[in-house]
Amino acid sequence: MRCSIRERTVRKVEAEVTLPKIIFIEANGAEHPVEADLGRTVMEAALKHAVPGIDADCGGSCSCATCHVYVDDAWVPRVGGRNDMEGMMLEFAEAVEPSSRLSCQIQVTPDLDGLMLRLPLAQR
Repeated sequence: MRCSIRERTVRKVEAEVTLPKIIFIEANGAEHPVEADLGRTVMEAALKHAVPGIDADCGGSCSCATCHVYVDDAWVPRVGGRNDMEGMMLEFAEAVEPSSRLSCQIQVTPDLDGLMLRLPLAQR
């Protein structure tokens, strides 16, 4: 079956897109570099690649805190701040720090290539 010119063009463009790499660092120091799909969330990237320590019990609806991560200080300006709902959900997390975020609320963009996220000792 032959592809149309449009289909071949779309495939070529998709092949040329470099997916951002996000590095999840477990509390024990183990690193998990993953490629993240643009337009998805950091949590979805973690689940897709079975990153240990991201439970995501609510599936990304910002109604729990089991995808809690710590954003490396150098990345905080690019990742952005918490919204009010995220702040309320983080009240249920353990060991919250100023750089704490819910990974379900961080959208993957090309600017996040190389993002480093630390994981808490446990999710709750």
